[in-house]
Amino acid sequence: MSIVTEVAACESFMKTLKYEEVHRNEYRDLNEAQSTIRVFIEKVYNQKRLHSAIGYVPPAEFEANLLTQQKEAAARQLTG
Repeated sequence: MSIVTEVAACESFMKTLKYEEVHRNEYRDLNEAQSTIRVFIEKVYNQKRLHSAIGYVPPAEFEANLLTQQKEAAARQLTG
């Protein structure tokens, strides 16, 4: 991944975070903001939100599929 691609991905994430979480809520204090944003990232952004860059699947599903493919490829190498 080039630095340009990394910057674009980071900017896209920040835009999503602002529009889907931060701008829709009011936080009492910094601790509440941090914990609420952490939950958004872990439960919504990584588990449910579809990402176009990885085939319109959530990152958690993409990683699970990738791990399965890697294990299957390793098993084929051992038997083949």
